[in-house]
Amino acid sequence: MTTKTPPTTASPPTSRSKAQTTPPAKARPRVEGTRADGDIVLAVVIGAHGIAGEVRLKIFAEDIAPYRTFNNGALTLKSARTGGNGTIARFAEIADRNAAEALRGTELSVPRDMLPPLADGEYYHADLIGLPAVSTDGTALGHVVAVENFGAGDVIEIEGDDGHRFMAPMRAEAIPEWNTDWLVVAAAFVA
Repeated sequence: MTTKTPPTTASPPTSRSKAQTTPPAKARPRVEGTRADGDIVLAVVIGAHGIAGEVRLKIFAEDIAPYRTFNNGALTLKSARTGGNGTIARFAEIADRNAAEALRGTELSVPRDMLPPLADGEYYHADLIGLPAVSTDGTALGHVVAVENFGAGDVIEIEGDDGHRFMAPMRAEAIPEWNTDWLVVAAAFVA
């Protein structure tokens, strides 16, 4: 899973393109990083750590410390620290290694309304994944399937209906417009 939270800053959307593009008619798939109940996944348990019930987490957020309860109150975070292989966390409900191991693969989610508000030009990765994508010339391109960051800023990956994938930087010259319904890719960045 590549979805991250909290907000990422990008160039703010510019005004609509000269030629008004139309979003594709295809239904939007479930967004990776957003559970069917609408909660946002902030981390996943990747294994047990030690014998006292701690778990290793793969984090999709900058910091999970502000969030104390996950999965509708089923898990209460007592502590979290950086470890050699992911974040090490302790939950009040997990007392031993067997219980920790049983959590392997469990996604940790919070309700969307617990996330900080976004400023202009910011977005949550979970909001981009699954968006239909069109080029500035109106061609339907497919859907956003991933948001990566290799150190120089976010890069979106788009998959077409034929399975062809390409990437474009999440910058104003490549992505002149996005909203909750669709994302526009400059034709020069379509591969």
